Amino acid sequence: MTRVEIVPSILSADAGRLAEQVKEAEAAGADRIQVDVMDGHFVPNLTFGPLIVEAVRRATKLPIEVHLMIEHPELFLEAFVKAGGTLIQVQVEATTSLYRTVQRIKELGAQAGVAINPATSLEALREILPYIDMVNVMTVEPGFGGQKFIAHSPEKISRLRAMDPNMEIEVDGGIDATTAPLAVSAGATVLVAGNSVFGFKQGVKAGIKAIRDAVV
Repeated sequence: MTRVEIVPSILSADAGRLAEQVKEAEAAGADRIQVDVMDGHFVPNLTFGPLIVEAVRRATKLPIEVHLMIEHPELFLEAFVKAGGTLIQVQVEATTSLYRTVQRIKELGAQAGVAINPATSLEALREILPYIDMVNVMTVEPGFGGQKFIAHSPEKISRLRAMDPNMEIEVDGGIDATTAPLAVSAGATVLVAGNSVFGFKQGVKAGIKAIRDAVV
């Protein structure tokens, strides 16, 4: 069985203890760290920029996944790669030049991922699949942490797995010890978790362990 990767999202971390929380996640067995970048336009929230990616880079040796939930992501690729992003993912809905954007990410030396919103058809991905390293199937509407996992998401994950048996499929939104097995059974190989890691009552280590145990 393929090992499932767990990627804590700092959107749910304590901003005043960011470096400490990232280090906790690394020590607890996280596979990489996700930085959610929101611009207040593509999604109704403002979050992080390249300086936060730099701060995360100083705090960990893990790969850093930068999820750009922003309009015109092609304008900011270089800044986020230079800041330390090792995997840059853009929303399929956010650019009219997806192929060019993906190629630019790779030219900059990073891995390229594409995220797709819950109501967007998988057909929007079909032509770009051969050129990317990962698809992030959003299992909530992007913009805020702590949302409930959308119930029909596993069926969509299964259809994507049928489209590409070898693609790395990430799921992002509402992932915890209950929903993680549903996503993995459908074909997901990477789980992004925010509140269920950084907001877990017993601590970050226990939060990651709970998810890991649920999908073994």
